[in-house]
Amino acid sequence: MKARVHITLKNGVLDPQGKAIHNSLEGLGFGGIEDVRQGKFIEIELADDDPEPAKAKVAQMCEKLLANTVIENYSVEIGDS
Repeated sequence: MKARVHITLKNGVLDPQGKAIHNSLEGLGFGGIEDVRQGKFIEIELADDDPEPAKAKVAQMCEKLLANTVIENYSVEIGDS
């Protein structure tokens, strides 16, 4: 079973990488971009068969290691592959 974790900065937290991406896209001629926020994507292959305990386990991983919950939000998706 595969878990997909998306981690993004909370609203109001400065995102210098997102700003740099925004500026670069505008410099390449891509107009109409109001804001860019960047984040992290993590895929975890789990041995679990039941999606609910697997999702809870990955949420604990996020709380303890993968995300800085003071400044970041995370979401967890569980699927077959």
